[in-house]
Amino acid sequence: MSEHAPTCVVAEDEALLRRGLLEQLARAWPGLRIVAECEDGAAALEALAEHRPDVAFLDIRMPGLNGLEVAAAAMEATPDTQVVFVTAYDQYAIGAFERGAIDYLLKPVAPERLAATVRRLQQRAVTSDAAVLDALLERLGRAPPRPGAPEPLTWITASAGRETRLILVDDVAYFRADNKYTTVVTAEGEALLRTPIRELLELLDGSRFKQIHRSTIVNLRAVAGIVRDEGGRGTVRLRTRPETLAVSAPFMALFRHM
Repeated sequence: MSEHAPTCVVAEDEALLRRGLLEQLARAWPGLRIVAECEDGAAALEALAEHRPDVAFLDIRMPGLNGLEVAAAAMEATPDTQVVFVTAYDQYAIGAFERGAIDYLLKPVAPERLAATVRRLQQRAVTSDAAVLDALLERLGRAPPRPGAPEPLTWITASAGRETRLILVDDVAYFRADNKYTTVVTAEGEALLRTPIRELLELLDGSRFKQIHRSTIVNLRAVAGIVRDEGGRGTVRLRTRPETLAVSAPFMALFRHM
């Protein structure tokens, strides 16, 4: 751990659980300085790239990018950050974490378990490895869905002027945040969806739709190509649309296998 007061990013989409974890951390590690509190994967990824903290506590299940995806993508920007995953997964997945030698906290977080994790972090005994994270992503992608989780959207209803359109989700090229609403863009044009982009993230198939910017979700099947510039940012070319989409630098790591 560096000589300065250690810094930390905490990402948890449920406000009560996030507040509880912060309170527990304050007791277990009084010298830890929280530099960002995040409620979704995109905010967590950007906070990690901006602050490059010593430690990050990442919830596994968050809207949009999950904690494993955030950690894997952030390794380029902040490789020295020690990551601890916070999870409500059952024993099916816990074995995967243990075999990967990656630290995790099981919800609800027990004080004694958090104290042990803090000791490991202070001794720099928590490590991250891109290959291990990729293997965990593959394994946990086959885990049973959480009870009560809705099926991914198949159709959406959006408005274009006075017309209401029924749009097949497969036909969407990308979604763009539009104040409290979301613009739906297809090959035929645009329509307005009365659902904020953050809520939409929880309803889409995460294996198909990826956030590439705080305000943009792209359908991977609509991507024709990606170009990285010298500053680390990217540009997405689409198969059915003439415009290009900006990919903020922290999100470019999500496309390293494409």
